[in-house]
Amino acid sequence: MKAQRITDKISGTYLLEIYAPEEFEIKAKKFIGVKFPPGYYYYSGSAQKGYNARLTRHLKESKTLHWHIDYLTTKKSNKITTIFLFENAPRERECEVVQTLINEFHMDDSFSGFGNGDCKTCGTHLLYSKEKINHSQLTSLYQSIVSFIPSSNDISGL
Repeated sequence: MKAQRITDKISGTYLLEIYAPEEFEIKAKKFIGVKFPPGYYYYSGSAQKGYNARLTRHLKESKTLHWHIDYLTTKKSNKITTIFLFENAPRERECEVVQTLINEFHMDDSFSGFGNGDCKTCGTHLLYSKEKINHSQLTSLYQSIVSFIPSSNDISGL
């Protein structure tokens, strides 16, 4: 499966699971000097238009830094390990997923203001855990969730 064929849907929300094997910093103005510990990061986002393009963009290691999440996904040591797709889900689902991760998985939500510039309900859309979450437990909470595990073949040629 090529990254361009992640989904045929044109809108929806998603959850990126990003593994960071080592501590890192990013150069986004709001987070200069913040040390991000090693572990798993979960970023909830949406694309109500251009869903395929947004997901493909996230998988690219080289891109113009536009959104906060770009600073995490362009770190050479960080890898997107799984993308959970909520195809055709409304924008509000991204906030619902954040709250689920906080409440059900006890995620750390201390990166205030990360990736939630257009959100009035969440303090952040980036959550942290030292350990990988149980994927089965997450998918059992959402009937329509689809998980996509990118491989090096999926992002070659991007």
